[in-house]
Amino acid sequence: MIRSEDISKIVGGTHGDPFSVLGPHLVGEGGAAVLEVSAFLPEAEEAWAVYGDGTEIREFGKEHEEGFFSLRLPFGEVVPYVIRTKSYDGRTAELRDPYSFGQVLTDYDLYLMGEGSHYRKYEKLGAHVTVTGGVKGVHFAVWAPNARCVSVIGDFNRWDGRRHPMRLLVGSGIWEIFIPGLGEGELYKFDIRSRYQNYRAVKADPYGLYFEVRPKSASIVHDIDGYRWNDADWVRRRAEKDWFASPVAAYEVHLGSWMRAQEEGDRFLTYRELAGRLIPYVKSMGYTHLELMPVSEHPLDASWGYQTIGYFAPTSRFGAPEDFMFFVDCCHENGIGVILDWVPAHFPKDAHGLAFFDGTALYEHFDRRQGEHSDWGTLIFNYGRNEVTNFLISNALFWIEKYHIDGLRVDAVASMIYLDYSRRPGEWIPNKYGGHENLEAIAFLKKFNEVTHEYFPGVLTMAEESTAWPAVSRPVYLGGLGFDMKWNMGWMNDMLVYISKEPVHRKYHHNNLTFGLVYAFSENFVLVLSHDEVVHGKKSMLGKMPGDLWQQFANLRLFYGFMYGHPGKKLLFMGDEFGQREEWNFDRSLSWGLLDHESHRCLQHYIRDLNALYASEPALHEVDFEPAGFEWIDFRDTENSVLSFIRRAEDPDDHLVFVCNFTPVPRKGYRIGVPEKCLYREVLNSDSQAYWGSNAGNMGGVVSESVPWHGKPCSMKILIPPLAVVVFKPERGAGPAGPRPDA
Repeated sequence: MIRSEDISKIVGGTHGDPFSVLGPHLVGEGGAAVLEVSAFLPEAEEAWAVYGDGTEIREFGKEHEEGFFSLRLPFGEVVPYVIRTKSYDGRTAELRDPYSFGQVLTDYDLYLMGEGSHYRKYEKLGAHVTVTGGVKGVHFAVWAPNARCVSVIGDFNRWDGRRHPMRLLVGSGIWEIFIPGLGEGELYKFDIRSRYQNYRAVKADPYGLYFEVRPKSASIVHDIDGYRWNDADWVRRRAEKDWFASPVAAYEVHLGSWMRAQEEGDRFLTYRELAGRLIPYVKSMGYTHLELMPVSEHPLDASWGYQTIGYFAPTSRFGAPEDFMFFVDCCHENGIGVILDWVPAHFPKDAHGLAFFDGTALYEHFDRRQGEHSDWGTLIFNYGRNEVTNFLISNALFWIEKYHIDGLRVDAVASMIYLDYSRRPGEWIPNKYGGHENLEAIAFLKKFNEVTHEYFPGVLTMAEESTAWPAVSRPVYLGGLGFDMKWNMGWMNDMLVYISKEPVHRKYHHNNLTFGLVYAFSENFVLVLSHDEVVHGKKSMLGKMPGDLWQQFANLRLFYGFMYGHPGKKLLFMGDEFGQREEWNFDRSLSWGLLDHESHRCLQHYIRDLNALYASEPALHEVDFEPAGFEWIDFRDTENSVLSFIRRAEDPDDHLVFVCNFTPVPRKGYRIGVPEKCLYREVLNSDSQAYWGSNAGNMGGVVSESVPWHGKPCSMKILIPPLAVVVFKPERGAGPAGPRPDA
């Protein structure tokens, strides 16, 4: 007989082992055994079991007025049955009993999850449409080891936490249930009651694949495996690509503010609309990659996506998962790689998210000195827990596997690897050796990089790491963190300090220009001018430039030209390419109307030409991470604020000469040393009239002379336009160009 205590717990939604009570159970032994079936059906006034060929019907007895039913069938084995109900309003329905199905997750799955090595964990936890025992339905699974009981709630059970309590798979902390008859589109959450402090919370699915549009927060059952990709050739070639010796010019974009449908209430563009507008634009500008600020689901627009709730779901602000797949597919069809900003450093405290998930600090640390970023109001992942690092690594692989992402830029790495990051003495706990290094986070980052590169060769990993931590972009087997590349925050800061100064003062800060070359080859650097540099009162890139409007544009062109000549891959934030005048505002579109002005159109044209030069000239991308790719001509001319250098390809004879004038004074008859006697064609001049410059230049090129200079066997006299960069390429055997600008 079913104990009244068990019935009370089922009816009250507090039973920790519902499968021991609900569903079919053999009672008695041998020939005296009978089949007892119990069900909790609060919506039913009456209920029947239908079995055999559908003609055998037995009525359940109602054991509790809240809707607990049971009956006994004269069978010594479990037989298939359907439950037929009549509700209080007279409607009838038939359903398969969820408690008649056995365990779905295998012991091997549970072993790998506990070990932290189930890298396709996203296929097992969460909600998945599947067929079990020949019946179609949805399998739900969630990790909540400190829960007393967990239920799935949704529209299908009127959000009643008593209706579908889950089975605990002992020893794993994972709860699961298969609910027959459900399919795509069902809204759901997990109703969790903890063993501690009578804690109860309703949580979104940590492995949810699709979410309601904020401010709603339910997860949505969704099958993401139906999209038919068209990028097999791209994915194959990606694995064979040597990205270190290839051009990487990334355009960083926040999808919610790149462009909006202003004619329709300033709404967001959808993923498919962005595919039709953003991708052609990026292709026409000559960028090799799109770097997207986080697209994973997040509740607050103002977080820009960096406070993630749905780690496995592209945000529904712009459409369904298949729409984002279409966007990525279109990028690949147009020869554009997609890099995602990924945030394994922290997560928000929103009640429906990961925070205090099962009444304990499950994904985070309990001690605030280890588990909270006071700067951001977020919680820090507990990297010492296998299940947590497995969650994160499987998430990284998920985006590459399911969405064909080409790279992951890991946000806030410095905050992960230092225990005392942005903390005063007494606000952090040293590691076991007494140091400030977060040993668990470091081990996690190494594992993440090892596994990602093992499973997906050709996929890039990049670190936003703002300190001098050594070997960030060196292989793990050589003692590094294993990233492919590292954002060069030092170069960015030095250059912005320098370029923001009035030219008359720049000679006193010349070392800001040159210091980056002291450490340029210690890491595989990406030169970045990102979104962080054009918000919070820092001004837009154009707004940082000193002088009148003409000088501001000239300074900006000079800065970009120096950046493209400097060793390292490139990243530029949206709007910087045409001179956005205001700071970036996540809540509205870029100021595309500025392109009605010639100055802004010309700057955009300049960036397009810079990207074309960068991609077409091996000297600018083949040897980015070794000293052989760079050679100073003269870095000592502080009085004139002039720099000159050479960039070389793998073939050292293939080279370009860069000369930069960081003052508004034209330098006529300026002699620089060059490697050989030939015509040096002027292949780029940022002062060209086409770029809204003064059109001073070298009439297409200059023939060098056999006059040693700057330690080189030859030299040439050139005109360096004001606030400009000029780039020369040798053309051996070519005839003379125009007259030398000796005057």
